[in-house]
This record gives sequence, structure tokens and C-alpha cells, in this order.
Amino acid sequence: MAVLAQDRPVTLIEGVPAADPAPLGLAAFALTTFLLSGHGASFIPDAIWIGPALFYGGIVQLLAGMWEFRNRNVFGATAFSTYGGFWLGLGSVVVLADVSKTFASSLTGANLTNALAWFLIAFAIFNTYMLLWSMRVSIAVFGVFLTLEITEIVLAAAYFNLSHGGSSYLLHVGGWCGIVTAGVAWYTSAAGVVNGMAPGVVLPVGAPLVGRFGSPMPRRAEV
Repeated sequence: MAVLAQDRPVTLIEGVPAADPAPLGLAAFALTTFLLSGHGASFIPDAIWIGPALFYGGIVQLLAGMWEFRNRNVFGATAFSTYGGFWLGLGSVVVLADVSKTFASSLTGANLTNALAWFLIAFAIFNTYMLLWSMRVSIAVFGVFLTLEITEIVLAAAYFNLSHGGSSYLLHVGGWCGIVTAGVAWYTSAAGVVNGMAPGVVLPVGAPLVGRFGSPMPRRAEV
């Protein structure tokens, strides 16, 4: 007699979690943000940020997001994957503008600054709800998203201003805001590394500003 599927014994496999990828994702985000922001603040030469944007801030941060999916951390997975895409997208625009005459002709002058402004506005919208949910993670993570929100809004305003013939003053302000963002992200990354190595807390990240959600239901694969 054939055995019905529901009568067969079920083997439950509990996945083994990987090491915490968040410090890596934060480090990739911080370094790339620092390089681009330093250029905006006028003390780092142009173009040096493009390689790190594609490979460190882009690919490595995207990988950190994928590993967060493996760890079932939906917040980290969404944040790192999205900002990995941010850096890959921004770096690709710069590369294409340099190698493609057709692409370059469509993104020159006011068109380029206006496009960059809308690019930042779109990510600021995403960052807004991540900022709200980061209040349930830690003060340090909230600090990253808060400073990033300010940076994106200031830079968007700066590029809109430039597209209408304004000065670059706001762009310099946005660059310094980005440097602060990078500093907060680097601290949070360093805390994740050393706290993961030590038996106790070495660098504090602060308790969540708002109570955590209840633990999600555990999910197990059925074979």
C-alpha cells in the first residue's frame, strides 16, 4: 500500500547560523561613504571612491545582505542589500557616463544634478522607514540611519540647488554630514567585531529606543 505523504516521517533540519555579517556590511558602507563624502567636502580627490563603491560598498555589502538572509535577520538583509545596490548603481552611473557618449550626453549639467537629487530622494524614502525600525535595534544602528537620513536630504537639496544654478555650499555641508555618518557606521562596525570576539560588551551600542518586536516564529525546512 502506498504511504500517503502526510503519513511519512518528517525530518526537521535546523540551520546552523553563520557569523554575524553586520560588522562587514557596516564597514563597507562606512568606508565608501567616507570616500565619497570626503570628495563632497573637498578634501579627497574625485574618482577614488568609484572602485570601492563597486566592489566594497557594492558587492561586499550586497553579500553581507545575502548572509543576513541566511541568518534570518530581515532588517540587516534589507538594509545591506539595498545600500549595496545603491553603491553599485551610483558607481555604474559614473562609469557609464565616462565610457558611453550616448549615456554621457543624456546626463550632463543640470540633467545630472537633477537626476542625482531624485536618486537620493528615492533612497531617503526607503531610509525613512528603516530609520523608524532601527529604533528597535540599538542606539548605534539608529544613529547610522539618522545621520544617513540627514545626509541624503541635505545632498538631495544640494543637487536640486545646483541644477538651478545655485552654489555648491550645500554640497560641502552634505559631504561633512556623510563623514559623520561614516564615523557612526565605523563605530557600530567596530563594536560588532570586538563584541563578537569578547565574552562581554567592550564597545556599547545602546539598548533599543523602542521595545523589540516579539521573536518571529522559527522556520524549519521539511525534507
